[in-house]
Amino acid sequence: MDNRDDFQAGPPARGLMDLVYVGFNSRVVALDRQTGEIVWQWQSPKGRSGHVAVLVDGDRLIVSVQGYMYCLDPLDGTQLWSNPLTGLGVGIPGLASLQGNSGSAAAAALIAQQQAAAHGST
Repeated sequence: MDNRDDFQAGPPARGLMDLVYVGFNSRVVALDRQTGEIVWQWQSPKGRSGHVAVLVDGDRLIVSVQGYMYCLDPLDGTQLWSNPLTGLGVGIPGLASLQGNSGSAAAAALIAQQQAAAHGST
């Protein structure tokens, strides 16, 4: 018996290239870059008001809020780690990473990596 007709596909899986991240008011929101739909949102457990800096760092989303650092999974917003950066104070942070480049070369490399992974899993 062939059950292919019974298969119901869920929503298509989103990758990093499908999302845009916005940080403000101690929150990070991931939006679908085609529709603007909110995919997930996260609120800082500390540093409840202030500027939010975000950096896509390969397979991590690095977030800074009022002197606290967080690492989120960029696909679902799960908090992976935090660091209070005790003694360093607060201010508007600057974030940098070798993998955190948002230029076209980095985007092309990420697309190639995702395509290679997709072909390897079929």
